[in-house]
Amino acid sequence: MKRRDFSIHLAGTGLGLALAGTAHAQGGPVEGTHYVRLQTAAPTSIPEGKKVEVVKFFWYECGHCFNFEPQLEAWSKRVPADVAFRRVPVGFTARHQIGQKIFYALEEMGQVGAVHRKVFNAIHVQGKRLLAEKDIVDFMVANGLDGTQFTNAFRSFSVATKANRAKQLADAYKIDGVPALGIQGRYYTSGALAGGHDRALAVTDYLIGRARQGA
Repeated sequence: MKRRDFSIHLAGTGLGLALAGTAHAQGGPVEGTHYVRLQTAAPTSIPEGKKVEVVKFFWYECGHCFNFEPQLEAWSKRVPADVAFRRVPVGFTARHQIGQKIFYALEEMGQVGAVHRKVFNAIHVQGKRLLAEKDIVDFMVANGLDGTQFTNAFRSFSVATKANRAKQLADAYKIDGVPALGIQGRYYTSGALAGGHDRALAVTDYLIGRARQGA
């Protein structure tokens, strides 16, 4: 979803698939069409040469992010040992920042694995609006979390700091829509650029290879 209108117009379209198909027929993804190389490197959380970092930028209310999640989860379970994958929620607006706080509060509690997909399902399958703090806390309690502990994490300086760093990282990658994938602080791609979520993951695999080579 774009920063301005929260929509992606190219992902999954015939034009996007044609572009990606042409690139693969010619031997690989095309820079400037299927992925972007950053002019100024974005920071990574892992020292250079240790692992290749892949970052998924997302927003809980984004339908494209919700639809991408099963493919991404399956992909993340098969990446090689030298690839470090992490999720980063975007904070484009005050509404996006609520989702940031939800994710990082879950991370503080060690509950991302247990509750992350449930948040997506609550919004996109059950039609819940997790915007007011009370509604968010009630949802967490209904899913087995301690309400006071979650509230303290949700309001904490640590979560606010992580959210601020996430915003800085998205700005460094020049992310203006989600879902998007950042690779080793050097490249980013998305379903909109690559021509679909499956192709975005294929482009990511290609860029991981380039990052290994120091390209």
